[in-house]
Amino acid sequence: MIKWAQLTRFFKGDRVIWIVLLFLSLISLLIVYSATGSLAYRQAGGHTWYYLFKQIGLLVVGFIIMILQVNYLPVNVYSKISPILIVISIGLILFSLVAGITNEETGRTLNLGIISFQPAELAKIALIAFVARVLATKQQDKESRTSAFYIIIIVTAIICGLISLVNFSTSMLLFVTIMVMMFVGHISLKHLGSTVLACFLFVLILYLAAPILPKKLGRIQTVRARIERYINNDAEKVAKEKGLSQADYGKLAIYQGGLVGKGPGGSNVRNYMAAAYNDYIFAIYIEEYGLIGAFGVILLYLIFLYRGGIIIRRCTRTFPAFLVVGSIVLLALQAMINMGVAVGVLPDTGQPLPWISMGGTSTLFTAVSFGCILSVSYQNQKEKNNFEPVAALEAGSLPDEDQAL
Repeated sequence: MIKWAQLTRFFKGDRVIWIVLLFLSLISLLIVYSATGSLAYRQAGGHTWYYLFKQIGLLVVGFIIMILQVNYLPVNVYSKISPILIVISIGLILFSLVAGITNEETGRTLNLGIISFQPAELAKIALIAFVARVLATKQQDKESRTSAFYIIIIVTAIICGLISLVNFSTSMLLFVTIMVMMFVGHISLKHLGSTVLACFLFVLILYLAAPILPKKLGRIQTVRARIERYINNDAEKVAKEKGLSQADYGKLAIYQGGLVGKGPGGSNVRNYMAAAYNDYIFAIYIEEYGLIGAFGVILLYLIFLYRGGIIIRRCTRTFPAFLVVGSIVLLALQAMINMGVAVGVLPDTGQPLPWISMGGTSTLFTAVSFGCILSVSYQNQKEKNNFEPVAALEAGSLPDEDQAL
């Protein structure tokens, strides 16, 4: 028999984050099984266990990916392969766009026959690792940081620009993440401010010009419609013309959930929502587990954010620190956006709730992001043990300045 100690030795890195992931996994399985009932009758022949087993499989594979990353992939590997991943990501995004136009699809998902995935998910990881690499190697002086800014902004503009054609919210989420990374990397506030202003003006121009732009030019018309519906709050008009929207059902689910919820499997709204198991899964969760359960989920993400901050402070090298900053900010913002949309604070964006929403390969890419964070935390632990005064004296040497960077 495998002893518990032998099993847990593979779960290296921050134990608190591992525990948070375990609780998020349990929540995911409970709510995905409940929220996919009607989907199972439509697409799985009524086999309600189908999507539960699928989610279990994805989460198990995700944990395996994280374990492999922590145990067998040094953190500096991500820095070395990031330029290659950038090139691959751009190529896959362009290929998916061409394939989407040819097949009259959205161009968001790339179907390779055996597997289908969204190239934007790979691009997010690649861009964060690349930006961390550039920032880490150009911290010597003001000129170096200015050079880093121009390199980063060019690559970010290409990646986010291509992603925005099929997934505007993901491109903006990634753009904000990169801006935060550059802020932490001591990039000039003048450069950052001018970039934010230029981006805002560009988006505003697209928003105003949306009615006269070709429909095939991205999803700007869809974005404009969602923003206008949110600002004008014309829910009653839309309900009369087209029926209740996803946002309306989400609010109804939260209202019915109240403080303690209806209990596991007690949701009624799930049967009328097309996105009950991904974009609006938080609303269904509140309907079944109430506001108390919702605060529990929020607390788990806050603990994750707090532990991420501790990992960053313990980093003795710049690349791992920037890698964790980008990964933490991306996952935290995505969770906040999903929950904000579910409760009606934000317009519909189509962002899943990390590690809880039912997903496909996006769940595996999320696992890679968590794996990067855990790998850095494990590296911090090893460096702390190696750099202890007693251990260093026994080894006959102390760490030099270059190694600390």
